[in-house]
Amino acid sequence: MAPAVPPPVDTATRATPRWPRLAAWAALLAAAILIIALAGQWAADRAARNQADEIRRAAEVQLSGLRDATGRYRHLPFTAALHPVVLALLNAPGQAALGQSANRYLEELNRLAGSDVLYLIDARGVTLAASNWALPQSFVGHNYANRPYFTEALSGRSGRFYGVGQTTGEPGLFMSAPVRGDGGQVLGVVTVKVSLRQVQESWRLAKEPILLTDARGIVFLSSVPQWLYHATRPVDAEGLAQVRRDQQYGPRARFPQLPWRVTPDGDRPGVLIRTQIDGQVRRFLAVSEPVEDLPWTLTVMADHDQVLRTRESAWMVAFLCLSLLLLAGLYWRLRERRFAEQRDARRELELRVEERTHALGEANAFRKAMEDALPVGMRARDVDGRITYVNPAFCQMTGFEAGELLGRLPPYPYWHPDEVTRHWHHYEAMMSGQPSQSGHESRLRHKDGHEVITMVYTAPLIDAEGRHAGWMSSVVDVTEQRRAELLQRQNEAQLQHAQRLASLGEMASTLAHELNQPLMALSSFASAAKAFAQRGEGALLAQSLDDTIAQAQRSAEIVRRIRGFVRQRTAGAEDCAVATLVAQALALLRGELREGQVVPEVRIPDDLPLLRGDRVLLEQVLLNLVSNSLHAMRGVPPAERRLEIDAERREGGIRLRVADRGTGIDPAIADQVFAPFFTTRAGGLGLGLNICRTIVEAHRGRLTFAGREGGGTVFTLELPIVPP
Repeated sequence: MAPAVPPPVDTATRATPRWPRLAAWAALLAAAILIIALAGQWAADRAARNQADEIRRAAEVQLSGLRDATGRYRHLPFTAALHPVVLALLNAPGQAALGQSANRYLEELNRLAGSDVLYLIDARGVTLAASNWALPQSFVGHNYANRPYFTEALSGRSGRFYGVGQTTGEPGLFMSAPVRGDGGQVLGVVTVKVSLRQVQESWRLAKEPILLTDARGIVFLSSVPQWLYHATRPVDAEGLAQVRRDQQYGPRARFPQLPWRVTPDGDRPGVLIRTQIDGQVRRFLAVSEPVEDLPWTLTVMADHDQVLRTRESAWMVAFLCLSLLLLAGLYWRLRERRFAEQRDARRELELRVEERTHALGEANAFRKAMEDALPVGMRARDVDGRITYVNPAFCQMTGFEAGELLGRLPPYPYWHPDEVTRHWHHYEAMMSGQPSQSGHESRLRHKDGHEVITMVYTAPLIDAEGRHAGWMSSVVDVTEQRRAELLQRQNEAQLQHAQRLASLGEMASTLAHELNQPLMALSSFASAAKAFAQRGEGALLAQSLDDTIAQAQRSAEIVRRIRGFVRQRTAGAEDCAVATLVAQALALLRGELREGQVVPEVRIPDDLPLLRGDRVLLEQVLLNLVSNSLHAMRGVPPAERRLEIDAERREGGIRLRVADRGTGIDPAIADQVFAPFFTTRAGGLGLGLNICRTIVEAHRGRLTFAGREGGGTVFTLELPIVPP
């Protein structure tokens, strides 16, 4: 019997009634979208106006803070300009007593006012007195004639200027006033520097950006650090040139434009700014207000995303309201679909169970392959200590097959006979729940009899239900590592022995080198004493004997100092005058100077501070440097031999230079000059300059050298002074 054929269906006839329904749904959807859009736009406009009002109120608060931070010091320069000591110093700038009085007056006035710096400038732009006169970055003596606040005050007007300080490098607001004489002429300028650091620190606590720009649009104060010294608009060439002439922002010559995309916010106040902060795209509504009496503009921003979120919330509320209306009409359709979805869910669940079962099998196979490929031995035991699992690496490590180990209780066949007690100790600690957290070393015996040294790390084995099911141990073969460590210890012992021998040889050479000059001086003084004794010159004989005793004491002191170096002790510290050290060194080399026909030129100021260090060692450094200079000038005609020694105070220390007109140092060997046992002098040990540098570095100093134009070498010795 042939199957029944269903009658043909007229699809055109069935589709026709659906068009009005689809059109109704489309019109309903369009109306819903329009209502939602209008509701969101209304909410966004209202939120934007409220946000603009909040920004204006915040701007008023910030403007009030700025006026308070700058206005309280506005009359300070005018007050200081009326003081008699200020007028007296401008009329007689060379009198030190007046300068000191002005410094102390400005210091006290600045302290009472709470400003940063208060200082007095003469008509040439040179600072005569300042409140920071006693600080390292004192303004006294600096010239500020290029600053606009100076030129404005010099012309008789009050000046105001924000910029980076030429001396301190710190930005601030400079306010100045002219100082007039009895005839009304401008004698100088009083300037106060006010830091806006506290304002900027308070801005950084704000959640939204706040910035301050100058007349050229350059940002000089901002709660966003990466916006500093950028411009809100391009700065023309004339403006850049003026900024460079005034040094308004230090050495900066470029002010890139801020990475903002600015768009008007329709008919609402303010502008919309799109930018990036810390790598995140941000949108802000910005309102700018001018600062009273200053060519500045304050810009306060607020997160525009709040407006967008308000609009989105309005959309959501409108959408939810419309959705509630639609839910009633769609509820009957959901009931019909529920049974179909349940059938689909059951089929999907069955499919997922099948997929999970397959994935679990693959995971087990992958885990088994990974464990078999591990070079680390794995061993699992149950709560009774019975071995339940070993991987191939563990079997290879012990020599036993898995079948020989599974199910075994201790003592295990791979335990070393000499370590049975120790094995039992670690086993009992594990069974009591206290295995070694950092692992323990264990000596095993391979099935063929050789020893295997391992590191064992044990952790509890927890099953899927969270119960303690046993212990899992990782066993690492460290046999070769232990052998390598033993060999390394043997090599280190041999190396230390060789270093001790080398140190002993270097010590002997150092002692011979350091005692050479005192012993030569002893010989010279003894010969002189003999000659004076034969001629009956008692006074000179006594002087020679005193010099002999001094050299003997110097030799003993050198031996004591070197013994101190061997024991790694620091040198004895005492206050040393540079002039005395130089005079003592030259006195010891009096004979060599006379023989070489060299008259040293010594230039050491009388007011030079004292050095803190070991007098004998520092004299030895100068003795070696002068001796090397005399030796370097032996090949130079006597008329050209010049030895210059000068000293000066330099940045918390003293710089002492020993310069000669000798043959100089070949650049090819410059890197080896301070190396031990390197010398170009016949019969020399090559330790003098090495010892000198060691002594100087022990005194927290530095010893360097350089060539001189026209021939010769300059050795520079830098040492710290005695702290007050």
